[in-house]
Amino acid sequence: MTAAKVVDASALAALLFGEPEGEVIAERLDGARLIAPNLLAFELANVCLVKCRRHPHQREALLAGLKLSVRLGVEEIAVNHDAVVELALETGLTAYDASYLWLARQFGADLVTLDKALDRAATAG
Repeated sequence: MTAAKVVDASALAALLFGEPEGEVIAERLDGARLIAPNLLAFELANVCLVKCRRHPHQREALLAGLKLSVRLGVEEIAVNHDAVVELALETGLTAYDASYLWLARQFGADLVTLDKALDRAATAG
C-alpha cells in the first residue's frame, strides 16, 4: 500500500503556482497517497486570489494553476474540530494549520509543508 502524506496549502501552492520550492515539493510527494483536511480547496483558492491581486498580469496562469489542483488527486478528509482546537491551543498554531497536523497524527503520515511553524510543531512531537 502506498504511504500517505498530508500535504498543506503552502506546499501545494508552491507546486501549482510555480514557486521556487515547487520542484522539491514534487519530489517529496511523488508516488504518495495525498491527503489533506477538507479546508484545502478554500485555502488554495485564497492563495490564488492573493496572488492574482498582487500580480494581475499573471491572472490567467494563476487560475490555470488552481484548476490543476484537482488533477493531483488529494483526498480531502473531515477532521475532528474539537481535537483540532485542543491541538491548536497546545501548539500555538491556527486551527487551520492544526487541522493538517491533527490529520498527519491520525494517519501516522508525514506532513509536507513550507510553513515553518507548522513544520516545527510536526517535528516536535
